[in-house]
Amino acid sequence: MRILTFFIATITALSLSYKGKSQGITQAFKIYRQNGKEASIKEMADVLTKMDVIMFGEMHNNPIDHWLQIELVKYLAKKNDLILGAEMFERDDQLVLNEYLSGTIKLDHLKKEAKLWPNYDTDYSPLVEFAKENHVEFIATNVPRRYASLVSREGQLALDSLSDEAKRLLPPLPYSVDSNDLGYIDMREMMSGHGHGMSIDYLIEAQALKDYSMASSIAQNLKGDVIFVHFNGSFHSQKFAGINTYLKKLKPNTSIGVIASLESDDLIFNDEWKELGDFIIVTNSIMTKTH
Repeated sequence: MRILTFFIATITALSLSYKGKSQGITQAFKIYRQNGKEASIKEMADVLTKMDVIMFGEMHNNPIDHWLQIELVKYLAKKNDLILGAEMFERDDQLVLNEYLSGTIKLDHLKKEAKLWPNYDTDYSPLVEFAKENHVEFIATNVPRRYASLVSREGQLALDSLSDEAKRLLPPLPYSVDSNDLGYIDMREMMSGHGHGMSIDYLIEAQALKDYSMASSIAQNLKGDVIFVHFNGSFHSQKFAGINTYLKKLKPNTSIGVIASLESDDLIFNDEWKELGDFIIVTNSIMTKTH
């Protein structure tokens, strides 16, 4: 019933977005190019299909973002080979994810044994099922959160104490944090005075470990003309920073397209959004959340 209610709400929201202002109906979302011009889903896909990697930065509980994700993947798959990957799956979940995709195990085993997010059924299951049905690889790119938590408390040097078995779940160590990365600059400004007794430097190192892990996972799985479509929270890739910074160092010649997502009360383009990505998905702030 919860899933049915969610889809009814989503379909209703999408229908509102197409009724137009003449009826006084609020629009659900708009897609903008960097220059502020509106774009359709197809126009966005046609530009991004030329990229080696697509970073789809989402708001985790936004139904429009998740609907656009599966629509983008379906459209791209008509003419391109794809690999999918996501922040929402940690590296130590790869085996069980692979077993589900291959049909070796059933869905209930995936749900019991992988660290799935609470909104998996509504938001990420469509992507995984698409990969399963179409024999598309799906990469668990994120670092196990227990190690990011360790770094947030003690700094990245604490990773040296891990066993060799544990380190196999990490990207190559050590890693550096680029002080000029716009994402970490923003993070430091937002957290100034709000670290709740924790070191801001360590918290940024933990964020960087996630970004580095995702970038390393993408770099290791790039293949020729195959497009790697990656799903992550918008903060991890907006402003062409975060994951992008590490991926550019690991694979300098890789072309990357960035989609950023945000919410707004009126959907009118703001010049401050220009730096966020190649495309910016703006959703009405009254949109129903998925969890």
